[in-house]
Amino acid sequence: MNTQRRTLLALPLALALPLARAHGDAHQGHGATADVVKEQKPWGIAGDAKDARRTLTIRMTDDMKLTPNHIEAREGETLRLRAVNAGAVMHEIVLGTREELQAHAELMKKHPGMQHEEPYMAHVPPGRQGDLVWNFNRAGDFEFACLIAGHFEAGMRGTIRVLPKQG
Repeated sequence: MNTQRRTLLALPLALALPLARAHGDAHQGHGATADVVKEQKPWGIAGDAKDARRTLTIRMTDDMKLTPNHIEAREGETLRLRAVNAGAVMHEIVLGTREELQAHAELMKKHPGMQHEEPYMAHVPPGRQGDLVWNFNRAGDFEFACLIAGHFEAGMRGTIRVLPKQG
């Protein structure tokens, strides 16, 4: 094989590696770690895995779909969100408000190598899964999305409705 052809074949891998490293290629989500910083957000706070009574699996595919794309929780409920990457490229799940996710998606387009790790996001390499554990301690309508450059704009997002506590 000539040198030019080898270079062309290696180019996609060389371009993908910085993005994978920036989004934690070995990262399995923050829900499983003990050293999570718990900071109150409008959509809740990092939860403890021992408090999760339900696990919801969210399937991520390269056609820019999240399945399911709507989740319901009850105020005060801690959920384990298991993000399964069924695609061939890196995907992620990030929880937030519509405004915060849109702003973060714009930032990711400008700085695709940006490194960040928060308990409300899970970065998942192809063929892997990652968990995040979140306590939805505020009622309201929130969202989740993949914020890797271009994925959010392609429609890779969903909604979360947190219903008020009963009675």
